[in-house]
Amino acid sequence: MLTARDNHRRAPYSLLVKNAPIETIAPANATAPSAEAPVVDPRQLARELKDFMKPRAGRSSWELAVTLGGFVALFTAILFAVDAGYWLALLLSPIAGLLLLRLFIIQHDCGHGSFLPSKAGNDWIGRALGVLTLTPYDCWRRAHAKHHASTGNLDARGSGDVDTMTVEEFAQQTRLRRLVYRFYRHPVILLGVGPAYLFLLQHRLPVGFMKAGWTYWVSAMATNAALALIVGSLIYVFGLGVAAAVFFPVLLTAASVGVWLFYIQHQFDNAHWQKRETWSFFDAALSGSSYLHLPQPMRWFTGNIGVHHVHHLASQIPFYRLPEVLKAYPDLQDFNRFRVGQTWRALTLALWDEGQQKLVTFREAKLLRAQIT
Repeated sequence: MLTARDNHRRAPYSLLVKNAPIETIAPANATAPSAEAPVVDPRQLARELKDFMKPRAGRSSWELAVTLGGFVALFTAILFAVDAGYWLALLLSPIAGLLLLRLFIIQHDCGHGSFLPSKAGNDWIGRALGVLTLTPYDCWRRAHAKHHASTGNLDARGSGDVDTMTVEEFAQQTRLRRLVYRFYRHPVILLGVGPAYLFLLQHRLPVGFMKAGWTYWVSAMATNAALALIVGSLIYVFGLGVAAAVFFPVLLTAASVGVWLFYIQHQFDNAHWQKRETWSFFDAALSGSSYLHLPQPMRWFTGNIGVHHVHHLASQIPFYRLPEVLKAYPDLQDFNRFRVGQTWRALTLALWDEGQQKLVTFREAKLLRAQIT
């Protein structure tokens, strides 16, 4: 039975029904749970996780200082090295990119109000970091809130998620629209072209909130102005060639790894999608989100965002406290668990099969349709 460790203040008595078949099933390409695995009551678990939601101002400040200081120092060092002719310094760009990704994770926690006890502190740190991550904070925060509120709801797709059609919807599209969707779902587009478009172009305008009020225009335009000042200063000091040679690899590393993480978090074989009438926030949060078990130092660089099933169930838990949850509730480590090598199949999945209640590839969908007809 899944219970908190003895050092946790309050044991969750009713989280699980002992010896019942598990409902939150690990993906087919991951380690499968045993037949004796218990059933989670996600609503009760969410109540229990409130004990982990209190941010620690000192710890948060340290995480910000280490990450921001490390990023600025490394990015600056690469610029000076390349400017001096040491082009091999560009090999350090992926590390700077991962530090930038970690800054985005901190911005992400600010958006959930989980980084600092102060709402104003969260918002202003989030806005400042949004300049470095090329992400207008107020626009992103609202879009991301909609994503959390509708994950796994087939009737509320399109809010900050990866566009996903059902098998039946895809079959009903015109040939051109099917071709466009296939193009969109190709891994090269999802992890290469898509992230570049998202961060370099789409985020320059309050896309999705054009008519939602001046707040989102101010967020986008203020971010653009601050970004232009920083980029302009880099070009003035180091020249366009050096600035571009450092800026783009760092940004695209952060963007591509970030989109890969986001994709794996909700796009896997036994994900969870339901029509609005039967959809439950708590079921979708736990069953429809994965646990990507990353090796160190990737867990540090990604701010434990791989513990995504816990994050969606209790988004106000600071990223540095997510491992505490896994330690207190060890059986959660077996839910929808992936390792890096198991994520490649997920990148081939493209359509939701309502009959089998799973994501399938285009080939699998074609074979399924052929069997039906």
